[in-house]
Amino acid sequence: MEIYMLWIIGLILTLILTTIFTVLFTKIKGNLFEDIRGGIPKGVGIAPFIVMVLLFPKPYNILIAIIGITAFIDDIIGRKKLTSYLEVGQLMRGLGIIIVMLWGYYIMGPIAILVALMVQIFNIADMEPGVACIAVLIMSAVSFTILVLMHSPSYYLPVLLFVICLGYISQDYSGYIMMGEIGNHSFGVALGVCFALVSAALAKAVSPVMFYPVEFLIMLILFLMTAIIIAYLRRETLHYYLERYLDIQNPTFGDYVMDVLTGGGLGDLIRKLLLGDKQITIKNSFAIALGARRLVYNPVKNTSN
Repeated sequence: MEIYMLWIIGLILTLILTTIFTVLFTKIKGNLFEDIRGGIPKGVGIAPFIVMVLLFPKPYNILIAIIGITAFIDDIIGRKKLTSYLEVGQLMRGLGIIIVMLWGYYIMGPIAILVALMVQIFNIADMEPGVACIAVLIMSAVSFTILVLMHSPSYYLPVLLFVICLGYISQDYSGYIMMGEIGNHSFGVALGVCFALVSAALAKAVSPVMFYPVEFLIMLILFLMTAIIIAYLRRETLHYYLERYLDIQNPTFGDYVMDVLTGGGLGDLIRKLLLGDKQITIKNSFAIALGARRLVYNPVKNTSN
């Protein structure tokens, strides 16, 4: 199949499936329908997920399939608690991340760790309509540009991700549908795969002797760039959230980035396990600028004190 035909199929198939699942989930309702703003179908990210699994090459589509399946279980079940502070969604997300790390390590080496952790930052990105999609469009364009400059034949993959996202974004950006965990998780891992290809191409050209350390460093830079873009796009809502709900006054941009990197239910669970009922106060101005207040903020306080 010609590459341009692959792109066209990806775009059209995403458009069709997005429409189908929007109508279907509106009729099904349940946990696949949010009763806000007149009602919004949730989990429509299954449309781009299916297209990515079908059109991404093996073994990368297997990684997307793994994270998407565990995420969709979360979407279907909803926010049900297993313990007083552990939800089904947190367990499934953690399980999906671990499986992607382990299987991905076999495929691409140490950078699989960061590919799997893309799930975290896209989970936070998806808390505001359109942000996850915009981040995908920006960073897939960056990935395409670098791969073309490096004369890599893999340049077609970020373009495929770009057109799939383009086929989905319209209704999500307008707030008429929600991609759900299956959408943001699969977009995160798919973009992580594109980053892995970029990192491998650059590391091979720059320092083949120190390939793995250089590859990991490049991947980390792309990972942090994505987090920074998401933090910038969500800066207003993050400012409101940090001040009103976490009582972090005058939050810095570092706090925004740290929330993207470590926020959400899974990050809060890890903080709870590590800190117990302790609350750490950060006073160093440099640490505050870097977002240390958000990093160590423990949302589970000891009410007996």
